Amino acid sequence: MLFKDLGLSAELLRAVEKQGYDEATPIQQQAIPLVLEGKDLLAGAQTGTGKTAGFTLPVLQRLQKSPNEGHKRHPRVLVLTPTRELAAQVHESVRDYGQYLPFRSAVIFGGVSINPQKQKLIRGVDIVVATPGRLLDHLQQRSIDLSKIEILVLDEADRMLDMGFIRDIRKILNVIPKQRQTLLFSATFSREIKVLASEFLKQPAEIQVTPQNTAAELVSQIVYPVDKHRKRELLAHQIGEGNWQQVLVFTRTKHGANKLAEQLAKDGITSAAIHGNKSQGARTSALANFKTGAVRVLVATDIAARGIDIEKLPHVVNFELPNIPEDYVHRIGRTARAGQEGNAVSLVCVDELKLLRDIERLLGSDIEKINLPGYDIDPSIKAEPIRNGGGRNNGGNRGRSGNAPGGRNRDNASRGKPGGGARRAEHRGRSGRGN
Repeated sequence: MLFKDLGLSAELLRAVEKQGYDEATPIQQQAIPLVLEGKDLLAGAQTGTGKTAGFTLPVLQRLQKSPNEGHKRHPRVLVLTPTRELAAQVHESVRDYGQYLPFRSAVIFGGVSINPQKQKLIRGVDIVVATPGRLLDHLQQRSIDLSKIEILVLDEADRMLDMGFIRDIRKILNVIPKQRQTLLFSATFSREIKVLASEFLKQPAEIQVTPQNTAAELVSQIVYPVDKHRKRELLAHQIGEGNWQQVLVFTRTKHGANKLAEQLAKDGITSAAIHGNKSQGARTSALANFKTGAVRVLVATDIAARGIDIEKLPHVVNFELPNIPEDYVHRIGRTARAGQEGNAVSLVCVDELKLLRDIERLLGSDIEKINLPGYDIDPSIKAEPIRNGGGRNNGGNRGRSGNAPGGRNRDNASRGKPGGGARRAEHRGRSGRGN
């Protein structure tokens, strides 16, 4: 279906054409008419399906159809995202698709000075894209008024639950109008997402364009069994042997990301790390260099990689398997976008065999295993427990209840730690959980 058949205004169609698109993706075909009708929406869509345009375009048109009343501009649309990178990406889409419309927008996240954000809000905006922690800071400082919100978008709601934002979300929803249109987008329809939808949405239309918890069909998935201490050697070999020019590599921890990037650089492979302890400037620079090819390998943690959207990214490598099986789906979803084929490689040691089985169970199929000559597994090496990474426990507790393992309150237990404390970390100007 073409965009021109979806009932969008001439200004929006002009912007879409300028971006080089004419045919809508399945999520766009289904979501746009429903949003234009004013319905609440529960949408299941993996990364790379075009969901951002799927809500940005109809939301802009709904604003276009109901001009702002009064002289002072108050935000009428609020988009909540789990990470800074995703917030920046969504805001870029708002600007691109709304370039021929008279609306103002602002992006709000932590890790940067709050004052320029305040100044922009004072001048008046129609659309706010924000991470929950920094938005609460603005509410506390009375630098934003959400009393005129007409449309709320919860983007990647599953990740926001994973990161412990449910309490922050509830606080935000308590100060915005009850009478509103709410759009919830999630990669998976877990029980927790269903509960959230029942709490915040009113008789929502429900769509799901990608079967739940399945990997992209265009992604070629391979597992290379290898001893833990030889993973870096094998990765460097594969990059060189295959002449891979753009590779996104996932590690479990921030320290692991730094160490691997440094080791690859010593191997003569230009690399950069991106994670929650990096400043926003460093993260932006690393991502920009990766996109332009100045950096060949970008080593990332799961949270930092959320929102990374790179067209035609050919290679994703799981240097370490994630503790949460669904994160594997998110990781490999970074490649094979927009109909392109992609390659997902996992380097799996004996410690990770259980994690691999959990991933295969989620996918409903086995992943091809290839034993590379010269990298035979040492059978004498015994499996060791995997240390927690990214603030998640090895047993699979996602922290959705808002409590850290052990029953301690998440906010009090994780000041500035990888898995929590977003508001406090942001308030201090640190990166916290990547928010």
